[in-house]
Amino acid sequence: MKIVIQIVLWALIVFLGYQLWSSISEPEKFNNTKVERYQKVINNLKDIRASQLAHQEITGSFAGTYDSLTRFIDTAQFAITARRDTSYADEKKNRAYGLDAKTGGYYTEATIIDTLRFESVKDSLFKNTNRHKTMMNVPVEGLNKKIKMQAGQVEKNGTMYAVFEAKISKQELLEDLGKKDLLMQELQVVSVEGIKGTEIRVGSMTDVNTSGNWPKLYDTAKDKQ
Repeated sequence: MKIVIQIVLWALIVFLGYQLWSSISEPEKFNNTKVERYQKVINNLKDIRASQLAHQEITGSFAGTYDSLTRFIDTAQFAITARRDTSYADEKKNRAYGLDAKTGGYYTEATIIDTLRFESVKDSLFKNTNRHKTMMNVPVEGLNKKIKMQAGQVEKNGTMYAVFEAKISKQELLEDLGKKDLLMQELQVVSVEGIKGTEIRVGSMTDVNTSGNWPKLYDTAKDKQ
């Protein structure tokens, strides 16, 4: 009987020890996986933002679909320009006042922009890679998910502004880990070092904003793999 009790006690100790270890290690494992996945998605969101900003600079608007955005990157070019200041005689004003520009008349200041050359948008943003063709995919093995993107306009003080937004929900990104309690905590996070809200996004469809909603630690971490 004494041996049986000892066996039961040892089994209980092992069980409680495992429970304690699990309560410590599982949240740590979940957090490490979460941070790794967030960083990969944020890297893609940065690529999407850079592509959209280039699209706006050249066309005046944001792309509404990935097909149009990737096609733009493959074909568009940046104009490389140089600015120089100059001045010229204001002949009309000098004539009106009976002045001679050569002896102290009026001059008009101007800025001339010279186009030096053109550079491929793809080479400028992505150099020798094809990341723009996969930036819409969630870069996590086993997850067949895409980052949602849309574009349009928003009115502010009577003026229409071009806007875009790209996002993915935290639930889509983490639900396969099977930790519902930890996932629920993450969806309600308010920490300064965490990503607030239920989504990871860049841009906004309701405000003139092209920033991401992640904290700076994701910008200072090692970038592209």
